[in-house]
Amino acid sequence: MPRMLDKYRNEVVPALQAKFEYKNPMQVPKLVKVVLNAGIGDIKDNPKAIETAANEMAAISGQKAVITKAKKSVAAFKLREGMTVGCKVTLRGNRMYEFVDKLFNVALPRVRDFRGINPNSFDGRGNFTMGIKEQLIFPEIEYDKVDKIRGMDITFVTTAKTDEEAKELLSLLGMPFRKS
Repeated sequence: MPRMLDKYRNEVVPALQAKFEYKNPMQVPKLVKVVLNAGIGDIKDNPKAIETAANEMAAISGQKAVITKAKKSVAAFKLREGMTVGCKVTLRGNRMYEFVDKLFNVALPRVRDFRGINPNSFDGRGNFTMGIKEQLIFPEIEYDKVDKIRGMDITFVTTAKTDEEAKELLSLLGMPFRKS
């Protein structure tokens, strides 16, 4: 069992229950899923880019990436409906907690000039999205085998009703928010 799940049960639930005065431990917000999403901009020039991006995402998350297609045609981007535009992975359960643990304790400290995560990226319903500029911060990615530096979006979906509850949940799990 991942140690992040133990931390949630033994430390986070009692702390949140005390702070927000929940009567029942089942009211305490929890992390539902983590979604990793990468858009591949140079897909027209390099058709193998999606394959390498999906393989890198699978190495990072420990789960096979799903190829995403365009839902609408956008003339300004020379994009037609049905064209491949990126890849994504949805993590739940033990894999999600393992990834969150690795992200907070291994990957984010490797970011250059890291001063913390901007706490203003909540959506108003208790979900948080952050962007990563390069995939090299993850230990699974070998620097010599990278053909192009790609970023990705990471979305944390919680059962929290407000942003304040979600921020407290994520900071108790270990997310290094920037001090304002």
